[in-house]
Amino acid sequence: MNPIAVNSYRALPEHMFTGDIPVATGSPQLLILNDGLLQDYGIADTWFRSAEGLGVLSGNAINSDNPPMAMAYAGHQFGQRVPLLGDGRAHMLGQMHTANGNVDVQLKGSGPTAFARGGDGRATLASVLREYLVSEAMAGLGIPTTRSLAVIATGDAVYREEPEPGGILARTARSHIRVGSFQHAAGNLGDEAVKALADYMIEQHFPQCAAADNRYADLLVAVGERQAQLIAQWMLVGFIHGVMNTDNMSIVGETIDFGPCAFMDEFNADKVFSSIDRHGRYAWAKQPGIGLWNLTRLAETLLPLLSSDSDTAVRIAEAQLAPFMPAFQAAFYAGLRKKLGLRDQAEVGNGFADETLALLGEHAIDMTVFFDTLTRVAGDAPDGAVLELFSDTAGVQQWLTQWHSVRADDADTAQRMRRANPAVIARNHRVEEALRAATARNDLTPFLRLTGALQNPFHCAPENADLQTPPLPEERVTATFCGT
Repeated sequence: MNPIAVNSYRALPEHMFTGDIPVATGSPQLLILNDGLLQDYGIADTWFRSAEGLGVLSGNAINSDNPPMAMAYAGHQFGQRVPLLGDGRAHMLGQMHTANGNVDVQLKGSGPTAFARGGDGRATLASVLREYLVSEAMAGLGIPTTRSLAVIATGDAVYREEPEPGGILARTARSHIRVGSFQHAAGNLGDEAVKALADYMIEQHFPQCAAADNRYADLLVAVGERQAQLIAQWMLVGFIHGVMNTDNMSIVGETIDFGPCAFMDEFNADKVFSSIDRHGRYAWAKQPGIGLWNLTRLAETLLPLLSSDSDTAVRIAEAQLAPFMPAFQAAFYAGLRKKLGLRDQAEVGNGFADETLALLGEHAIDMTVFFDTLTRVAGDAPDGAVLELFSDTAGVQQWLTQWHSVRADDADTAQRMRRANPAVIARNHRVEEALRAATARNDLTPFLRLTGALQNPFHCAPENADLQTPPLPEERVTATFCGT
């Protein structure tokens, strides 16, 4: 029986979605099914591996009792307002009930919708596999994210610069409502639509706000708290989203739409990978500021709900946005302290954490390797393991001496640090290698090996040691693209 049985979005106002049917594919094949995710959900894989399941996940079979839809939203893209965007190549199938509550199931690359804006609505298999891999990496790191349920090879060619194999991603999320969804409601549908959308989100995802004196003010704070935590978690592992437009910010605080995202190798606070981010708007260090900017756009849509008096509404919004940056700073520095294994904050301030990042940036040290090595030194490795990372050790020995004086020295320090410091990340060159093998040689072995390692990133099996290695100069990926 099809477990995707309901669609709560049908309760939203008219024009928050359109009824859109996926375009049939030629000879679909279930390439990957995320068995671990289904186990977490408490759902058997039987239906997903059946002919009926393949039909639904490939877009070839339509549930007439719960037909697909395309979600509408607007957005600011690189700071420029776009009045209407929407899912141009994605179809919302609805929700399935899991052991962790209801989750959306959406197909991506399943054909053009009313929002396609001239696109073919398809996705290359490479882009689908990339999102699968990176979303699994985020989940393995414990970072809130949309999840990849299945990859379908469509059997059809997708025409980009040259023909490429096509794919469809079936992904899950607690919600696909974005800041851009509220912008669409406010800009195109009116205050009642904003109220209906806000009430829906409170009922479905923020029930703690329901009884508040001003539930919409509380909603704004709750969304901000989740974003502050999320962005701090990104930055602590060197993750750069790359395209933090308002239509790519999930209201429930999950990482969504990976596009040109990347993990840093050597630490650089100003690092940008996205080929279209020419001015560094979404650089590593700018992500919290952009998060606040996006939340301010959300607040603008909620102003009529905060108060009937416009000046009062603005004051309320400003007050609700004020905790965001302190919440981010608290989460970020708490995470850095865990990565460094420092003693209680009352004894050691955050300055040492700042000095550490400055040291890594000055010497262009690989962020993941550094913290992984430091974790081993907190165990039984010699200090020299850290010194070997630096070609110029001037000042490094002094830093190590200071670290020993401020770090916790109990027996569990190294274990606590390990829980904060991954041994393996989705390094860009390894991701590209795996995608080339999968699409050019039809060899999924490197992809599945890398995915398996990323699902348990805090431990690296000896046979996967090469996945820890930073890129050689000729392997370095300097730019990423919004692959479609």
